[in-house]
Amino acid sequence: MSTPALTTYQRYHLRPTYDHHVGYLYPAMVRASQAHVVMLTEQGLIPAARGARLLRGLAELRADTGPAPAFDGSFEDTYYLMEKRIAEACGIPTSELDVQMARSRNDLDAGVFRMLLRDQLLGVLDRVLAAGATALDSADRYADVVITGYTHRRPAQPTTIGHALAGYAEALAGEAVAYADLIDQINTSPLGSCAFAGTDLDIAPARVAELLGFGGLVTNSYEAVAGADHLVRVGTLNAQALATGARLARTLMDWLTWRWVTTPGDFTQGSSIMPQKRNPVVLEHLVSMAGATAADAASVLNNVGAAWWEDSNNATTDVQVRLWDSNDRTDRFFALLGGFLAEIEPLEPPSREEIVASGATTTAAADALTRHGVPFRAAHSVVGRLVRGGAPDTWTPEGVRAAADQITDRLDDDAIGDLIAAAVRPELVLDRAQVDGPGAYAVRAQVTVLRGTFDTVAGRLAAVRGRLDRADEALDAVAAERAAR
Repeated sequence: MSTPALTTYQRYHLRPTYDHHVGYLYPAMVRASQAHVVMLTEQGLIPAARGARLLRGLAELRADTGPAPAFDGSFEDTYYLMEKRIAEACGIPTSELDVQMARSRNDLDAGVFRMLLRDQLLGVLDRVLAAGATALDSADRYADVVITGYTHRRPAQPTTIGHALAGYAEALAGEAVAYADLIDQINTSPLGSCAFAGTDLDIAPARVAELLGFGGLVTNSYEAVAGADHLVRVGTLNAQALATGARLARTLMDWLTWRWVTTPGDFTQGSSIMPQKRNPVVLEHLVSMAGATAADAASVLNNVGAAWWEDSNNATTDVQVRLWDSNDRTDRFFALLGGFLAEIEPLEPPSREEIVASGATTTAAADALTRHGVPFRAAHSVVGRLVRGGAPDTWTPEGVRAAADQITDRLDDDAIGDLIAAAVRPELVLDRAQVDGPGAYAVRAQVTVLRGTFDTVAGRLAAVRGRLDRADEALDAVAAERAAR
């Protein structure tokens, strides 16, 4: 018997959507259904024998890891495929199924989406923590490697590789906390909300949540089905994190071009025509990945904003692909960036002469005068005159006195000596005591503080995974025990 031709809607929407979604949704739907049938049986809403039959069928489906059947129009989507296969596994017509008692495709979709995003974000957070640890290791190791810090793409002040990387690690620490908070928000169960108004049947949503590793229930059943804030947060947090990482990638491009750090060979591509070149194009890829992730976030926001405040595919189902792609890209982004940071080493950091010639030490020179009681604006003007007269390496005590003429009479020999030392010794920045600054001791103290933040987040991550592992064991045990009745 020939298969009926697909309709236009089936061919151009249902089939491509099914092809993309089934590998994600089907295993999670089967798992959620196991928990649901256990709950229905425990609550006495279906007879034990009927529950056992359903659980045996679901166990057969879960054990079947083969490819999903091709879309042939005999079912509408992944959910109806699951119903069809449960019935076949149980040897009953679909009309005798109870698996959807006190449950809607609405809350099932909402629950499965949360389960998938939860698992994906746990992996993303692993990558963020690993990249943060790598950045901190490098910050500690290179806390005394002086470089020129830039503002507006111009030399500004001396700093260190360690100070710059510790700064990025602090951004990662904030992002790690945000991901942990987001996972907590996502790890609340909407199951039991049904279409959106719940049910008069005596169900136990908290039991389903427990068996699936959720940390609690969404408070309101309407929000459980219609809500999309958690989906928006996934897309926007990924976009935020990658945008910050892309900024570091662009700075690293400069460091490599200036030969301040080594170019990791594992992250380069050769030139098709210039044999001397090894191109660190991974940094370009990171910038492009950030742009694509921002586009995914914009797509999610646009769809959510176009939806009604009710169950709507625009705000929920239709944004999943963008979120799954975003999470995958974010995972790969931090794997690449963390791997790159692990391999860079100082190569030819700017010399003392180069830093001094750039003018980057002049703020420190002005500060040196203020320590001797010269008002800052006067000190700034004196140093400005000196800069216009020549590079700091050419400054002399006599020249300083001449530059201070008619600006201040507060210069003594000690003040002049301190000004010149600050102007020609950028390495003095390593002794800076300010706790958030580039001093070597300060940077290493920052590393210690930030490690504490990452450790706290890692503990939260382990707690969520522990909950999920215990839930898996409990669901396997109770499902097997009831299936055997």
